Amino acid sequence: MTLEVRISKKLIPYKTAYSIMRKRVELVKTFKGKELVWILEHPLTFTSGIRSKENEILDKKIKIVKTNRGGKITLHSPGQKIVYFVLDLNKRKKDIKNLIKQIELSIIDLLKLYNIKGVTDRKNVGIWVKDKKIAAIGIRVSNWVAYHGFSINIKNYLGHYKKIIPCGLNNNKITSIKIESNNKILNLEKNLKNVFLENLKNI
Repeated sequence: MTLEVRISKKLIPYKTAYSIMRKRVELVKTFKGKELVWILEHPLTFTSGIRSKENEILDKKIKIVKTNRGGKITLHSPGQKIVYFVLDLNKRKKDIKNLIKQIELSIIDLLKLYNIKGVTDRKNVGIWVKDKKIAAIGIRVSNWVAYHGFSINIKNYLGHYKKIIPCGLNNNKITSIKIESNNKILNLEKNLKNVFLENLKNI
């Protein structure tokens, strides 16, 4: 099974990344492309998933990019790491619950490296530190090809969350590694890549 791993140092516009990911999905479906794991950051962008509602937009001046991922409205901004993937579950376990579980374990494993205890919530997808959300997950599966991915707040400005009701939550219940850890945030991209690729073995 061939897998391409990318780490982008520069900010990637959301629509650019989305277009590249959608094209890769079609290539994987037709056995013409490699699976993909892509770690990056976006400029400030508000996106809506298929379960989003209009009343979740508190600041009517912001622009919302509609996507076909699961979940509700969220945002991406510099200092937040995104892990996108295109995974062929036809060649792995056809188990979406297990996919979500391995994503959650990857985030929890990463947080441990910075002495942060992350936990899951049965009612809300994502990872939490105490009662605040630090990572969001939104995926889509088409013909057993899974794509989109997850985001982790590292050192991004959290004030932008006040413009929306993120993932249907109180926008004060959002946190980041910078807020929760006393450690220096070193080797973040390398650590993120390693923990995800390790848990990917169980997908």
